[in-house]
Amino acid sequence: MIEPRVRDLIQPAADGFPLSMRLISAPQPTLAVLISAGTGYPKGFYDRMARHLAGRGAAVLTYDYRGIAGSRPDDLAGLEMDYTDWGRLDMPAALEALILAAPGLPVGHIGHSVGGHFIGFMPNHARIDRHAFLSVGIGYWGAHHLSNQPLELAFWHLFGPLSLARHGYVKGGGLWAGADLPRGTFETWKRWCLKPAYFRDELAERLQPHDFEGVTAPIRSWVFAGDPIANAVTAPELLKIYPNAPTEIIARQASDYGVKRIGHDGAVRRGMEGLWDEIFDWLKA
Repeated sequence: MIEPRVRDLIQPAADGFPLSMRLISAPQPTLAVLISAGTGYPKGFYDRMARHLAGRGAAVLTYDYRGIAGSRPDDLAGLEMDYTDWGRLDMPAALEALILAAPGLPVGHIGHSVGGHFIGFMPNHARIDRHAFLSVGIGYWGAHHLSNQPLELAFWHLFGPLSLARHGYVKGGGLWAGADLPRGTFETWKRWCLKPAYFRDELAERLQPHDFEGVTAPIRSWVFAGDPIANAVTAPELLKIYPNAPTEIIARQASDYGVKRIGHDGAVRRGMEGLWDEIFDWLKA
């Protein structure tokens, strides 16, 4: 493996909001890879995968969405934003930073969970050649595994609203294991996750402008047995928002990689190097 170079940087989004980013790169990369996180996951969670891809010859950029971890302002309760700002403003800025750091290379995108939902909001999505989705499916609670549904309803109706009332944001810890969440993220996410259409029914009016129909880069979506959220129902339902992109779903078991469990975020954890090689090879193809 090639020892990667690591550089942390702050780059502004189009509206000037400072975003925390990390570039992990091979000395002479042959592929540029953007990793877009799931909701509440800090960029550091993806370091192991990013280093592995860099060892294969990639320049990998991870980043924190506004309000999350390194991109969290001191006054999180006072942050005015919407969930979709991550797609309209933050993802495009990260993509531009990657292309500037690794010019002239093919560009692949790895979207974990919500990182695969917002491509159609990106004004520069056409600069991406291929998308690899990890555990990406609609967020509607009723389509998730039965064992997860009580926790989700408690989060939407009890824990989240109580945390907002007390702190002005959803504080990490307890029922929410992720990073602190801005109010605008939680409220929109809750609205979508409580209805079967998720956000598809809002694309005609409320979520304009967008370009989901203009996304034509191939999408390969990896779905894992035991994931309570991205499953055989929710993964293909999410792909419907990209009607003109060639799409395919790859179903995998934990035993395929010699691990005991993958779940919703295990694809990014130790022991999944075989999967990361699959992703690299497909993005590079």
